[in-house]
Amino acid sequence: MVEERENTNLREPMPGADGGLVHQHSQKDESTQFTSDGHHNHSMAQMSGAQDHGNHGGHDGHGAAHMDHTGHEQMFRRKFWISLILSIPVLLYSRGLQGILGFSLPAFPGSSWIAPAFAVIVFIYGGLPFLKMAKPELKNRQPGMMTLISLAISVSFIYSAATLFLPNQMDFFWELVTLIDIMLFGHWIEMRSVRQASGALDALAKLMPDTAERILPDGATERIPVSQLRNGDRVLVRPGESIPADGEVIEGESAVNEAMITGESKPVAKAVGARVIGGAINGDGSLRVEVTATGDQTALAGIMHLVEQAQQSKSHTQILADRAAGWLFYVALGSALVTAIAWTIATGFNVGVIERVATVLVIACPHALGLAIPLVVAITTSMGASNGILVRDRSALEKMREVDIVLFDKTGTLTRGRFGVVGLVTVESVSDDEALALAAAVEGDSEHTIAHGIRTAAEERGLALPEVSDFEALQGRGAMAHRGDANLYVGGPRLLEMLHIHLPESLEQFERRSGEKGQSVVHLVRSNRDGSQPEVLASFALADVIRPESRAVVHRLHEMGVEVAMLTGDSQAVAGAVASELGMDTYFAEVLPEYKDAKVKELQSQGKRVAMVGDGVNDAPALTRADVGIAIGSGTDVAVESAGIILVRSNPLDVVKIIALSKASYRKMVQNLVWATGYNVVALPLAAGVLAPIGVLLSPAVGALLMSISTIIVAINAQLLRGSDL
Repeated sequence: MVEERENTNLREPMPGADGGLVHQHSQKDESTQFTSDGHHNHSMAQMSGAQDHGNHGGHDGHGAAHMDHTGHEQMFRRKFWISLILSIPVLLYSRGLQGILGFSLPAFPGSSWIAPAFAVIVFIYGGLPFLKMAKPELKNRQPGMMTLISLAISVSFIYSAATLFLPNQMDFFWELVTLIDIMLFGHWIEMRSVRQASGALDALAKLMPDTAERILPDGATERIPVSQLRNGDRVLVRPGESIPADGEVIEGESAVNEAMITGESKPVAKAVGARVIGGAINGDGSLRVEVTATGDQTALAGIMHLVEQAQQSKSHTQILADRAAGWLFYVALGSALVTAIAWTIATGFNVGVIERVATVLVIACPHALGLAIPLVVAITTSMGASNGILVRDRSALEKMREVDIVLFDKTGTLTRGRFGVVGLVTVESVSDDEALALAAAVEGDSEHTIAHGIRTAAEERGLALPEVSDFEALQGRGAMAHRGDANLYVGGPRLLEMLHIHLPESLEQFERRSGEKGQSVVHLVRSNRDGSQPEVLASFALADVIRPESRAVVHRLHEMGVEVAMLTGDSQAVAGAVASELGMDTYFAEVLPEYKDAKVKELQSQGKRVAMVGDGVNDAPALTRADVGIAIGSGTDVAVESAGIILVRSNPLDVVKIIALSKASYRKMVQNLVWATGYNVVALPLAAGVLAPIGVLLSPAVGALLMSISTIIVAINAQLLRGSDL
């Protein structure tokens, strides 16, 4: 009698120790280098100042080139509070405000000059930066937001100054200072939001230590700056220290925390031969590491570069927003001109005309519109990075919400790309664990891929292996070892031929079913030295191990209404077995590498929007051909460079997160654009005085307040994206 049992633990092994490592960039791959002149392509870079604020420096030689908004945030915060304090005397002693609110303060010699004097200070201190920021716009003949703000406050200042010498004319110095205050406040809030949203690069840069403990040829160590490390150097990483560069462990064992880089929450065991990532934190053991990549060539630098690429790339929605802001500039000038002509005809040229024109220009500033998309982009990039998703191309993420079918490469994507035990049967007298432990003991010294798969299965079960001796490799047949008074064999059909034994019917059926799935089968045989007939104790089916996450991703994608397909060069039997087990909608087997992109094109010709997920060099054309290319992070450089999105943790289930992030990001973009443009559509006519006949007029100060409120609403709405469930 034989008893067949499905071994679910063996079919779903735990992730490998080295799973999820990000690719290491070749030193010759210039596309992965950090640029010294990279700039964020969002409007906030323009707001940061007319001067060259592109202080793109490295972080001790390994930082990313990126915009630092911290200094600008502090500047606008400081200017806002100081200007606000200086504005108080202006508000209290402004004749215009006193007349509107019906109050007065005691007059004294020179009191009439308090409002103008403090207003001039506020204009120079708080308003002058806007004028400076307008210079490059005018110089490049691309007037925009800063030009409009500068025009508004300049008109307010010049007219108010003129009223000092014109009898019976009401100044609006108070409107000038409140306009400047509100603009400064809006910029401060925006800079703060952008700085928080763009914190991914700063957080990554801080992972790298500043120094490393290099091991000298005589065994002594010296503490040197990380920037002085070179490939081939050996470093000592003490418990609790950050690993200074990518490398390979040459001595020692430890558990390394790579969560900040790969998103893997469980510390990863490292022993001799294991790869380590610069920036990861060593556990309790000491490691001696040979450096394989430093500076811009490290995995961390590659991640930072990809994050920066995502922040710089423009999506279709961003392009639309930029165009809308350009159109709005001409609309603003046209509206201001029409307002001036209409009010001049109706009332003559007076303070009211200038006030209407100023209000129109203030309302029309595309501040909220310019912020609507960049904030969402920055937050989306940060959220993606924290979830193991690196977005190289914004348009790729945006397209992901429209994908009809996800096409997965099999080997290395849905599977681990290595042999593992996927099922076994044993005779009644032997348990699963006992059979697996015996087989792993026999294969203990073998380097064969099947032997490695059996040993890995035993390790994952935590089995204690029995002692065996006199290991012998049987050429083309398997392996043998002695245990007590018996010989133990592990091998395939040729081993059975050599020992002149036949499989029992149940084991034979197991072998046949496994063969139909393209799986390899080996047997555990015991032969007593008393000359009795050898006995088959168990049969093991081995195949490329399916990632446990693969089943979940197919199920989740089906729930989202997305088809799932598989692409592989393996045989029909192997592909069919994997596709059936995972519940794929369709699969393509025996596809030569040069024809993988043709399969993508075939699906696209059916009107489907295709996302391709792969990891190998031969996947690169298909990744490029697909509407969205997604590379497994542990894959090759070529595959990664061909994709718009990279999965750092090499977890196919993260594809579901990409779709969820894409939908949430797009939803926030649309909401912000609707609010920003809708605000202008409603506010511009009011600012021009369309409702003046019924007594509804917007002053420049109220216009500035409404504009800043619109900006703040857009910023808050973008921040709400962080609460999205991925």
